[in-house]
Amino acid sequence: MKCLRLLRIPRGYAPMRRCYSAAAASKTKLATLPAGSELAGKSNLTPRIHDKLRILQTKYVDLNRRMSGDVSKLGREELARLSKDLSETGLLVTPYSQLLQHYSELVELHQMIDSKDKSLQEMAREEKIGTLEAIADCEREIISNLLPRDTTEKANAILELRAGTGGSEASLFCGELLQMYQKFCLLRGWKFNKLSINEEGDKVKEAVIEVSGRNVFGVLMFESGTHRVQRVPATENQGRVHTSTVTVAVLPEAADVHVEIKESDLRIECCRASGAGGQHVNTTDSAVRITHIPTGVFVENQQERSQIQNKEKAMKVLRARLYDMERQRVDRERRASRNKLIGTGDRSEKIRTYNFAQNRVTDHRINFSLYDIEGILNGTSSMQQIIDQLRMQHDLDELANLD
Repeated sequence: MKCLRLLRIPRGYAPMRRCYSAAAASKTKLATLPAGSELAGKSNLTPRIHDKLRILQTKYVDLNRRMSGDVSKLGREELARLSKDLSETGLLVTPYSQLLQHYSELVELHQMIDSKDKSLQEMAREEKIGTLEAIADCEREIISNLLPRDTTEKANAILELRAGTGGSEASLFCGELLQMYQKFCLLRGWKFNKLSINEEGDKVKEAVIEVSGRNVFGVLMFESGTHRVQRVPATENQGRVHTSTVTVAVLPEAADVHVEIKESDLRIECCRASGAGGQHVNTTDSAVRITHIPTGVFVENQQERSQIQNKEKAMKVLRARLYDMERQRVDRERRASRNKLIGTGDRSEKIRTYNFAQNRVTDHRINFSLYDIEGILNGTSSMQQIIDQLRMQHDLDELANLD
């Protein structure tokens, strides 16, 4: 199934045909959409965004002019910067120019539909469907390129599934979701590595998976939350529908914890060693005490006769202690993040419902439903369609903040 999100033209905005600069825009005869157009009041691009894009059109023309002229006088760094700016600006200007062209085409199609020629009307109605789809595609591309992406979206992911309320039925559904994600990942060419799993036959109480590949977290990040299933269990004799839940948490796989110790953050003190040790004890300042000022952690070492050797050993211990502190902090943040993502696993906290009787999967965050449970549980394009809708809504929310 294909879900087409219709878009709106911002109030007071009239699309133009082949307009590539602000100067040209002012000289171009603007077309207005007919009353009752499908796009009226539904655009995801606000007037301010349109203004920004039209400024980029002017910049793009200027960059093209500079790059097509004499570049022999430009330095290597300046040439690289201009080339990068041209490429990045083109990612927005190209689909925006196409979008304006489709707006004008839609105006012409409405004029044809309002004509008295029946054959012309029918042809225009058929072409209008494709034009609306092209407009939707252009807006999606613009929004995707307009928003800065979090670098963590490129990371691998840790996928955690746990059976929630519902007893054995929840464990069965947890196993089905595990298979769904495995099929989805394999279809995308990702690696699916089971780190730990608590299972009994088809029942899975808990599973922790490492998923590695391209942009894994950016795709799976919307799966976090409580997934609810409504169906008649195989063990139910009276045909009653049971409701069970599975909690899913998707976390970006962190790189190795890195601890940087600045020389300015250390206070190094030398003193004479004490205790049994022969003639070198109390005769040389070989003992070392290193304090990490920001954390207050300190280490002492006097095992070796050499001050340099004692300092090296003390630094090794200090680095290990600071590493452990940082690792524990990261672990606490991950646990807090996971708890925030999945909630308590209560039925009322669901993000998505799988209703087998109606062959329906509904994502409650965007009120979007598909009637293809089998396809979704097989990890096919139907599952990707839900993720695409969630991504679109996420980008629109981010776009509102950007605007």
